[in-house]
Amino acid sequence: MYNKVIMMGRICSDPEFKTTPNGVNVCTFRIAVDRRFQTQGEERKADFFNVAAWRQTGDFVRQYFGKGRMILVEGEMQTRQYTDKNGNAATWYEINAERVSFTGEKSSGTQTSAAQPAQDYSSNTSTAAQTPSASPASSFSQADSDDDYPF
Repeated sequence: MYNKVIMMGRICSDPEFKTTPNGVNVCTFRIAVDRRFQTQGEERKADFFNVAAWRQTGDFVRQYFGKGRMILVEGEMQTRQYTDKNGNAATWYEINAERVSFTGEKSSGTQTSAAQPAQDYSSNTSTAAQTPSASPASSFSQADSDDDYPF
């Protein structure tokens, strides 16, 4: 079985940062993701998703992201059953973020004005070091002519 979610959207409100009773940091937030298609004459619609980023990934979100900022989230979709305040059974859907990334959006000046860190952060790293994403343009050289191409 396989459970992988990749979404890019805007953070709806400032992320909430908490520490569990066991001392584990978690940062929770919601993202709005525009739908790919819209009906002619209607406004574009968006879907909203809950996200939880744990440990160093949560620290990274708290430090570099805020309301209105575009974010790319990779992780697993998880569900939890609970009883709401009216006594009805309900389900909570949440993305457990394994990796978060900047999207290349220019900073609006509301975030940290220091040099931007690396482009992404994965919770799979053993240290809090951030790893830069390789630029696709840097791994290719310009062709002088296209005579050698088979098409």
